[in-house]
Amino acid sequence: MIAAPILWQPTPSEIEKSELSNFANWVKSHHGFDWRDKYRNLWSWSVEYPDLFWDSIWQWHGVIGRKGKRLLINRDKIPGAQFFPDSTLNFAENLLINADSQAALSSHHEDGAIETLTRRELKERVTALAGWMKSQGVVKGDRVAAYIPNIKQAVETMLAAASLGAIYSSCSPDFGFNGVFDRFSQIEPKLLVTVDGYFYAGKIISRVDVIRQLKEKLPSLVHILVHDYSGKAPDLVSEPKISLYSDALKHSPIEEYTPVKFNDPLYILYSSGTTGEPKCIVHSVGGTLLQHIKEHRLHSNITRNAPVFYFTTCGWMMWNWLVSSLAIQAKIVLFEGNPFYPGPERIWKMAEQEKLYLLGTSAKFIDASRKAGIYPGKIANLTELKVICSTGSPLNVEGFDFIYEHVKSNVQLASISGGTDIVSCFVLGCPIRPVYAGEIQCKGLGMDVIILSEQGLSLKGKQGELCCKSPFPSMPIGFWNDPDGSKYYSAYFEMFDNVWRHGD
Repeated sequence: MIAAPILWQPTPSEIEKSELSNFANWVKSHHGFDWRDKYRNLWSWSVEYPDLFWDSIWQWHGVIGRKGKRLLINRDKIPGAQFFPDSTLNFAENLLINADSQAALSSHHEDGAIETLTRRELKERVTALAGWMKSQGVVKGDRVAAYIPNIKQAVETMLAAASLGAIYSSCSPDFGFNGVFDRFSQIEPKLLVTVDGYFYAGKIISRVDVIRQLKEKLPSLVHILVHDYSGKAPDLVSEPKISLYSDALKHSPIEEYTPVKFNDPLYILYSSGTTGEPKCIVHSVGGTLLQHIKEHRLHSNITRNAPVFYFTTCGWMMWNWLVSSLAIQAKIVLFEGNPFYPGPERIWKMAEQEKLYLLGTSAKFIDASRKAGIYPGKIANLTELKVICSTGSPLNVEGFDFIYEHVKSNVQLASISGGTDIVSCFVLGCPIRPVYAGEIQCKGLGMDVIILSEQGLSLKGKQGELCCKSPFPSMPIGFWNDPDGSKYYSAYFEMFDNVWRHGD
């Protein structure tokens, strides 16, 4: 068999200065583990000692919260293991740290408009919105639903809900009534935050009628906030229990964040629903935070102020992944609309404009760019671009070749895979290892990934079931409306005893 060619590899200086090397050296000094510059050694340590590994992430990053003494209980039970069972923290507090004049986000709209917020401005808007939510009776454990495009109001709504210990769940407005109702009706939200319409390919798509239907069909709602995005909101706010989003931002801000437990719910995400009613997958506060910190800092080498972009809607878990990079004090870049409007160069020109450090997209988008015959490296200055992430489906060799021939030769291309089920990745990029054509760089730290046959035998070089042999913090808490956990168990643990079977 001919070995795949190396397409990129870091220099010794880049390896030494990487966040991953920084962390590994911290582990060496605190736990006496000498990784000797080999990722495989660090990975082996992380899965052999998951309690020490995830505790090291907490300490090295500086998570805000009370950690408690116990690091991991029921280690040998999947499901059943729990990380940091005595800890308390707040997700929004960790993302809104250092509310200074540095850029927090840049929101690009299809019509060319760009909105920006500093970290201070973002915190001010979030705490005011949280104050309004509190005035509507939102408390810890309540659900706040968002039917919204990928704009700054989505980020603010999530953080405001998390500030109060509420549970956030979102759907993209390209879902029709049935799609959004099938999801939100299961979780019985107290508040709905939405837009009157959205833009796609130069057209305005109204959502006024859908909002009225949701108001009628969701009796749990006490109020609806509408952002006047397309100029149709005045048709709605004259009705009872509907207000303008901008008015809510005038409310007195909350003075403190609500502390919650590490394993309390933060997000409800949804399965595709192609084989029945969408499953409501519940993800924890601490598990989401720690897993994303690990993936952003160690696997993507993101640092403070780095502009980070992922092409996503609010109905895909990569949106949740992107927003978490605020915890590293990176700048998140949002885009709403058709990425090929008015032309296929749109996203690549935005990468130049924002001086992106990381550009995340799908294998489908990369293939579409290739087939459109554009040469991003010639039409855009991508000097600052260091990492390209691809997910959603496997990236083929042609996709790798396109990136290195027509985008940038000196870039880390990370083909990543995980999913909604774990709101993170099982396999992803590694800034200290080479990139080979058609290959994923590594298993995630702390993720004891293995491929098994239907009989439970380990496979190499063959197709099989993607599995994980040990617990990890971003395992779902469970499914909503699954009181005995039977649906949750059936989805991931029925095939192999004490092993997560991804089934994707």
